[in-house]
Order: sequence, then C-alpha cells, then structure tokens
Amino acid sequence: MADAVEEALQGSWDQDLAEALDSGGSDMEMERGIVQVQEHSAQHRAKMWKIALNVSGKGDSLSPWDGVLDLPEQTLIHNRSQQLIDQLGVSEDERSDMVSDVESVITFYCKSRNISFTPELSWPHLLKPLLGLQLPRSDLYNCFYAIMNKYIPRDCVPNGRPFHLYRLLLQYHEPELCSFLDTKKITPDSYGINWLGSLFSSHCLPEVTQALWDFYLQQADPFLIFFLMLIILVNAKETILAQEGDSKEDIIKMLEASPSLLEAEDIEDLFSLAQYYQSKTPLSLRKMNQNLFGSSLVALKEEDTDLSQALCLPVSVPEILQANQLQQDGVRFFVVDCRPAEQYNSGHLSTAFHLDSDLMLQNPSEFALSVKSLLEAQKQSLESGSIASGEHLCFMGSGREEEDMYMNMVLAHFLQKNKEYVSIAKGGFMALQKHLVDMNVEGLDSSYVHWIVSTSGSHSSLSSADGESLSSPGDSKGVKSLVNKMTFALKSKSVNVKEKMISFIENTSTPVERMSFNLPWPEKVTPDRHVSSSDRVGKPYRGVKPVFSIGDEEEYDTDEIDSSSMSDDDRKEIVNIQTWINKPDVKHHIPCNEVKETGHMFPSHLLITATHMYCLREIASRKGFAYIQSRQALNSVVKITSKKKHPELITFKFGSNNSAGVEISAVERYLIPNAGDATKVIKQQIMKVLDALESS
Repeated sequence: MADAVEEALQGSWDQDLAEALDSGGSDMEMERGIVQVQEHSAQHRAKMWKIALNVSGKGDSLSPWDGVLDLPEQTLIHNRSQQLIDQLGVSEDERSDMVSDVESVITFYCKSRNISFTPELSWPHLLKPLLGLQLPRSDLYNCFYAIMNKYIPRDCVPNGRPFHLYRLLLQYHEPELCSFLDTKKITPDSYGINWLGSLFSSHCLPEVTQALWDFYLQQADPFLIFFLMLIILVNAKETILAQEGDSKEDIIKMLEASPSLLEAEDIEDLFSLAQYYQSKTPLSLRKMNQNLFGSSLVALKEEDTDLSQALCLPVSVPEILQANQLQQDGVRFFVVDCRPAEQYNSGHLSTAFHLDSDLMLQNPSEFALSVKSLLEAQKQSLESGSIASGEHLCFMGSGREEEDMYMNMVLAHFLQKNKEYVSIAKGGFMALQKHLVDMNVEGLDSSYVHWIVSTSGSHSSLSSADGESLSSPGDSKGVKSLVNKMTFALKSKSVNVKEKMISFIENTSTPVERMSFNLPWPEKVTPDRHVSSSDRVGKPYRGVKPVFSIGDEEEYDTDEIDSSSMSDDDRKEIVNIQTWINKPDVKHHIPCNEVKETGHMFPSHLLITATHMYCLREIASRKGFAYIQSRQALNSVVKITSKKKHPELITFKFGSNNSAGVEISAVERYLIPNAGDATKVIKQQIMKVLDALESS
C-alpha cells in the first residue's frame, strides 16, 4: 500500500492519490505513508484534503453571490475573523486579504443556509487549519462547506443531541468517570462544544491539528470524532477523578484544555485507541443516529432527538441477534430479560437470562442472589464460548414504558455499581416479536423463528386471536407455525392485516363480567370474511332492536384483540385537543381514560362524529396535545359491553360480518364517568349510521 502512495506522487498525483484514498479504507500503513512522504507539505496536503473532501476540481460556489456583507451580525463576524487572523501572526500585507476571505466565507455560508452566526459557534476555529494551506477563496469555501456538511453534527449547540449521545458513549465505556462528572453537574457540552465544533482545532497547535485531520479525513467516518473525544477523557481519567475537591469551573477549564497537551507524534496512537473503543461499541450507536450528519433540512423526529432521557445506550434487536450469531470478535451481548416471571415463562429469547425486576423492591435479598447468579452465568458463558455469551450486558423489557419502570431501576442499579458495557434493547420484547415476523415475511433466514422459547425448553406457545393455540407443549415448531401463519395472512391480505397479526401475539384475552349490546348489521356494506368457531356473537338480523343483556360473571370472550387496528404511524399523529373538540363535525366529546390489558390507564378523549369514533390520548409532556390513538368507523361497532361490578368500564368491539356471523377485529376499553349517558349518545349515533346505510 505504501508503494501505491509513493507511486501516486509521480506523474498524475491527483488521480492516483484519489484512487489510493478510495481503496485505503482505514489502513494505518497507508496513512503513515501519506503523511511521511508528503512531509506535511502545504501544497500536497491541500491536494489530499480536497480529494478526501470530494471538492477537487469543484467550481466557485461564491460566484453567484454579490459579495455584500450586510448581515445583522456582520460586526461580530468581522471581529471574529480579525481575531482568527491575529492568532496566525501573518504579515500586514496578507492580513487584510485573509480577513476578507474568512468574513466572506462565513457570511456567504450564513446567507446560503439561512442561518445566523452566533458567538458560541466554532466556525473560525474550523477555518484555521484550512488557512494554513493557502487556498484560494473558492477552495477555502468548498472545503469549509464539505467539512460542515459531513463532519460537524447537526444540533451542535449547548445541550444539543450530539452531547447527549457522547455522554451515553462515555457511560458505556467509563461509567465511573461519567458518574463523577454527572455528580459535579458537568455536561459534555460545557467542555467539548469547541472540540466537536472545530474538530479539535480550537485547542490543538496548528501542526497537531493538521496531523490529526490528515488521519481523520482519510478515515471518512464522521462518528470517529466521538471516540477521539472519549480517548481524550480516558487518558485524563486519573487526573479528573483526583479533582474531587475542585470547583466545577476549574474542572471544566482543565477538561476543555486537555487536547492542547497533544503532540503530533501522539496522533497515530490516539486513532489506534479510538478505533479499538469503536470496535467495542454497538453499531446501533451510529445506525440510530445517522441523521446527525449531513445537510438534510428535514426536522429530527421528537422521539429520536431526546437522548437526554435515555438511561443508557439503546441497541437494536437485529444487532443483538446478529452479534452473537455471526461475530467472533467485537461486540457480543449477554441478554438479561427483566420482564415478570409469567411473561418470561410464556416466551423469551432463547439465549436470555431471566432477572425478575419486580424482586428489587419486593424481595431485595432474592434480587441480590439473582444478580450474583447473573454475573456468574455471564462468566461461565464467556469461558465456554456459548452462543449466549457476551461481555456486554443488554437488558430487555416488555417494550411498554409503563411496564418497564422496575427494569429501569435495575439498570440504574448496575450503572451505580459502575458496570461497563450496559445497554438496553430498544423496543424490548415487542420489538423482538415484530422483528421475527418481519424476517419471516421477507423470506430471510428461517433460523430466526427458533429464537423464542418457553421455560420448558419448547418454543413459545402463543395463542392466536381466535383462541387457537399455535403450538402445543413440546412442539419444537411452535414459533415457526405462528410466524408462518402470520406470513400467510400478510401475503394474502392487505398491509393493514400486518398490524393486527402483530397485535395477536402481543396481547391476550382477559375475562370480564359484562353487559352486552348487540347491534343490527346491514349486510350489504361489509365484505364476506372467515368467522372463527370460537366467536360467541350470534348473527344479527335487520330490524332487530338493540338490546342490553346481562352476561354470566365468569363469561370469557375468546374473540378479543386488545388493540386497535391502527398503524404505528397513525398512532403517532399529534393534534391539538381543543382544536379537535371544536371541529364542526364533532357531535360529542367524552373525557375518559383508555385502559390497556395491563390495567394501565391513559387520560384520553373520545370524539364522536357522524360516522366515526376517535380516541385522542393526551401527551403528558405536551399539555393540550394528544396522539390520535384510534380511529374507528361507527358502522364497525359489534358490541358495547360493561362489567356488572364496574359499569363505568366500557368495552367496544369492532369487526365485520358475513352470512355466518361476526369476526372481531379490534377491542378497546375505556373508563368513562357517567358511562350510561356516554354509551347512550354513541348508540344513538350508531343507529343513525345504520339507518342511513339501510335506506341508501
């Protein structure tokens, strides 16, 4: 590889170097060759950087600009440009031209991107290494733009998302150091905002920055900056921890200046260490945060941006499965299932260790023994080379936030003990189930269907919507038959069926004491559909008046699906509650609580229009706003039932009918004050819809 670099210096230098850069990847030998052969020549470095940034031969981007310097913050830009050139100690003849170049580059960038220049931005520092290459203004701008676009993360501002991501990375590898800084209330942006915003040029000597950028640009990996920042702190760990008695301000000042201790000969070791730590980090860190880099103008999704609330580093389910299946080196996970025992027993990841998080409060001594057993099991699995082995602990909950509160306490327990390599399975067991279904639907490796087992050693026996068991005890093909049944449904029906199929394995039927309300169905408006033999709803006839009948207290409904047929995207639609209540087509507004099968309740609002019933679930963090949780046609209501002992708990069943009977497609439960009045107005509106359909 070094020969290729030397050859590139002869003849067509630009073309050969471009090919060497493209083929070199992360080869350290090539990097040393480039740096040594070029001897830090400004001319050759300029060529190398332009090729690495893909701006070699690019035209003058500033040519359409009129050159007018008239931004509201122009004085600030001019002063910062002068300060930068003063630091370089150039001659008076060059000074004015260089100030003009810097001011023009920053001004045009602000105008073209429609953003404002503020005092905390590190752009002048970012231009400093480029000025040392003596580039013409057009190349100076092109290089600056390329670096900003590819290597400076979006939201690089105080309390910005990149710094929350960096804290999770620090916690993953150095929990003790992270805990110390958290205790001192020292956030990463307080000392690292200029590190990240200038790629260390704010604090490193010019020759050190140039050597660092030689390696960094050749790597072409924007996420590498997080690991370089990590190594800076790891190297200073002993010094930092020794400052227990120092003030927060003094520690921040010391941390901020840490990169200034770097020398040019340290850079190769710095990158070697950074790449080692990168190899010990889940790939999900970059895959889940790809949109941190680039010029996309699409706003970051709210649920993706709030890393400040993450307890530890999230890892995707596909990575968890693939890591232990395919990798011999790198990251391997020891999965800890923290769901309650009954959930774990009904089905779990075959390689997962069970740690009942409820024990932490209910039986601390037993919890302590379980933790000890966990660590011993992890040690033994590593020694035996088991497929379940992994140095990295990954905790898995149910995927329902309200159910995973105890698991979060367990996570906090391990983090307080300064346990490194602690992560959480994003989406929990629900995400695992969905992933297995998707794998089978797409026709990928069928071995995925063998990942879920029950505690008896057989594959999980889960029930379908109609109550039919999809596997018998001891049936080694239980999950496979489940997934295959889903696959058939998904391939033969519409995409909407997929959501219903997933909900079948996520929810179970529950017994209720109820009053039933049967509705007449106009047969011409609904398609013929298969009816399960376990459906208890008799065929309704036209002209039959709706009646309330008291069911047996021990009656079980085997046709229930405790989930609406809405897609996840629909559920995430956010609306203003008052705006929707005031809509002219909303005939009735019913405040209520949505009740899930787990017993958890969510403040909600039922809105009844002429044809539909909407459920808006309030967003706790955004007062006055709600998710559209459910959107059901009134003519799809099959039953409205209530418990005899709890008449305010109302259950709505939705479905369709054919000549044989009714098939239930969704079930929703609500706790409604004055439920009698509410069901009365809903019933009246349903009858209007059905009468209109019959008369049409």
